[in-house]
Amino acid sequence: MPYTLITANRNYSSWSLRPWVLMKALGITFADRLEPFTKPVNYDEFRAFSPTGQVPVLLDGETAVWDSLGIVLYLADRHDGVWPEDPAARAFAQSAVTEMHGGFSALRNDCTMNVGVRVKPRPMREALVRDVARVREIFEQGLARFGGPWLAGERFTVLDAFYAPVAFRIRTYGLDVGKGQAWVDHVIAHPAMQEWEAAALAETWREVSHEEELLSCGAITADYRRT
Repeated sequence: MPYTLITANRNYSSWSLRPWVLMKALGITFADRLEPFTKPVNYDEFRAFSPTGQVPVLLDGETAVWDSLGIVLYLADRHDGVWPEDPAARAFAQSAVTEMHGGFSALRNDCTMNVGVRVKPRPMREALVRDVARVREIFEQGLARFGGPWLAGERFTVLDAFYAPVAFRIRTYGLDVGKGQAWVDHVIAHPAMQEWEAAALAETWREVSHEEELLSCGAITADYRRT
């Protein structure tokens, strides 16, 4: 029986994208189940399949695995290629993945993910400036140390998956990540990312709180979503 991966709106759900794009890129077969955000708080509805009332959730038979990091750790025990093989690249990837999972709050709050738009951001708070500088540093270090084109070397790994939503944010808000832009362009061109983006642009529903959050981040200069 294949896995079932439960995710939310392609346009908004950065946490959903992480395991989804990893499984797609590594060729791990799964049933794709979408549970959209229909209101600001979906806790009660999502509790039917998620102990936290949040997405993503991976179902493996009777086993439910929640949280994006929990899911990729579960997959790493069962599939090759989730983490880099090289010990130095693996250590770098593990550190950067957990840093993303637990940090970058200013980037999340001030540059909410919305795949289908382009935004002129408001003047950046100092906390956001630091977050963007740190993302740039991770990208440039990974490419320089391990040779690219991915952040830990020649293969797409969980490190690329965890920063994939950041690539969309960088494009949406025009953030400067220096030489790391080479990775941003490369990951967005990946077939799995193109598939996710096409689905995001095709979504016709809007969730009010996510749209209001976007407007608090800056002025929309282009909107490519289907209306």
